[in-house]
Amino acid sequence: MAKDLVFYVEFDVKPESVDKFVKGATGVLEAMSKEDTFVSTYFHRDANNPNKFTLYERWNEPSMDDFMKNQLQGKSYRDEYEAYLPDLLASPRKFTVLDPIDEWESK
Repeated sequence: MAKDLVFYVEFDVKPESVDKFVKGATGVLEAMSKEDTFVSTYFHRDANNPNKFTLYERWNEPSMDDFMKNQLQGKSYRDEYEAYLPDLLASPRKFTVLDPIDEWESK
């Protein structure tokens, strides 16, 4: 099992901002998927609350600090999104780093 950096990002989006959030996030996700250290991401909407979204991300970065420095800062495709994101959210986004234990895949 690869020792990737794995984390969730949770977003509580203002109801009137959902469309702009989804459009902006999708654009950033498409661009970040081309990064050298990108492994995978899954973008989910809560089935019981249409204003809550979660990203599940895997990166080949040694730590969350390195990810923040290498991926969240100084990326032109993120700059505009990062500038307006706080205005779209009902509360600050929440990062939760995970320690992988094991994985299973369909054969």
